Amino acid sequence: MRRAKLPKHLTALTAVFAGATAALAPGAAAQAVTIKKTKGTKEMSLQAGDDSYTSSSRATAGFGADDKLVAGPSGKDVKTSYVKFTIPAGTDVTDAKLFLHPLGKPTGTITIARVLDNSWTETKLTAATAPKTGLAIASVTPGAGDTRIGFDLAAEVYGAGTYSFAVTGTSTVKFQSSENAAKGGPELTFTTTAEVAAPVTGAGSGKAPKAGTNCVTDAKLIPNCNILWGGAAGGFTATPRDIALKDWEKASGRTASIFHQYHKGDEAFPTKAEIAMTQDPAKPRVLLENWKIAYGSNWAKVAKGEQDARIDAFAKRAKAYGKKFFLVLNHEPENDVIAKAGSGWEAKDFAAMYRHTILRLRAQGVTNVVNVMAYMGNEKWMAQSWWKDLYPGNDVVDWVGLDSYVSVEKGYYHFGDFGDILDRGPKGGPGFYDWAVAKAPGKPFMLAEWGGYHRVGKNTDKSAVYNDVLSELAKRPAIKAIVHFDTKHDDQGDRDISIDSTPASLAAFKKLAANPVFNVKIG
Repeated sequence: MRRAKLPKHLTALTAVFAGATAALAPGAAAQAVTIKKTKGTKEMSLQAGDDSYTSSSRATAGFGADDKLVAGPSGKDVKTSYVKFTIPAGTDVTDAKLFLHPLGKPTGTITIARVLDNSWTETKLTAATAPKTGLAIASVTPGAGDTRIGFDLAAEVYGAGTYSFAVTGTSTVKFQSSENAAKGGPELTFTTTAEVAAPVTGAGSGKAPKAGTNCVTDAKLIPNCNILWGGAAGGFTATPRDIALKDWEKASGRTASIFHQYHKGDEAFPTKAEIAMTQDPAKPRVLLENWKIAYGSNWAKVAKGEQDARIDAFAKRAKAYGKKFFLVLNHEPENDVIAKAGSGWEAKDFAAMYRHTILRLRAQGVTNVVNVMAYMGNEKWMAQSWWKDLYPGNDVVDWVGLDSYVSVEKGYYHFGDFGDILDRGPKGGPGFYDWAVAKAPGKPFMLAEWGGYHRVGKNTDKSAVYNDVLSELAKRPAIKAIVHFDTKHDDQGDRDISIDSTPASLAAFKKLAANPVFNVKIG
């Protein structure tokens, strides 16, 4: 953790789902939602809110009103189709598929990629204005007689939010657009086990998230219901972190499903002690490892491949460990930015470092690392011109994380409640949570560090912060994990972030920890 530097909040602007219609983000076209109920689930079919295609030889031409979509090469011209969907707020997605309906006999291989900017609309999309796309996520070679072509998006579509995809082909293929009279346009189908309802907005709702049963994590460690509970204890002390966490678990009354640890440079991890913490069948845990990979170097040098030996050594250890675990690359990067050309620590250097590391790990065959982009979310940093350059791209980020804290001393820096941790942002701009869910739609959100603090020796009841957690989580369905950072003094030595600095604080925290909404089995 580092010093939090944040206020200001902004009420979330959310899509509302009621009956069979959805109020979408501003500018999005109306989307029809069809619901099919099965035992314990709801299967939903969503039509595209926007769809169009571009032509490389007609860079300024738009095709949003056409009754067809086109993808693939035709001579020197290359066409790319774009489709966009908005899943209603409050929806937990457990499975998703994209279906396209071809016109005529499809040929060649059809590939879809994630679009990295959802601000495009079918009325303004051209080859000249087309947004950037990420790595390919699915490919299909259809048969000539196929009337519906499907793509599995279970690993891409996680929940509420706006999703855009680009469609390309090795040969020219045409599909029905949403304007087609046959009404066979692009279709996103998904399954949810949760009730779909309008989210609670405003402070003091008093409502808690509805606890599910038999909740389990998937391949990206995302729980299909409920919220992962985690901890990091013993910070800035000589107590071994595993021992400190066990003591913290005993005091709080709940096992931390996530065990947060910190490493830098060439340190070998997961360590034996960390691995042992994940091998207790009575107390199952998953690791959350923070790695400052550029230690002794800089982000730009890592991005250029100068620390590839370090990455490859970690890759071998990760594969040998075998189990799924979370990895944060250089948490709270805002505080390390040196906004000077050539410093090696510019925001764009961080994004390049992050991309290079994750792509190299994938190339090395590492499949058990689930990466988290963890910010400070400080309103000062969010207002900087370089803030936008930090994010490395949705194709290389699995979870979006936040490390932030709140004061319980009235009148002291960042005094507030749990919601203030999530709502801080630049003047006139969105709070961090709202920014994150718009920047990375559908990605799970993790509070990778959080806590309430008072100055050392000025013991103040933290109950108000802990009592506010559940009602705030009920408003924010993207939050899938919260990890408390516990220490008697922070990196500056003058903030107490422990749960037991007063008896009332500990009692309130134990009550929070006991809530069944944190019951999740590590899959």
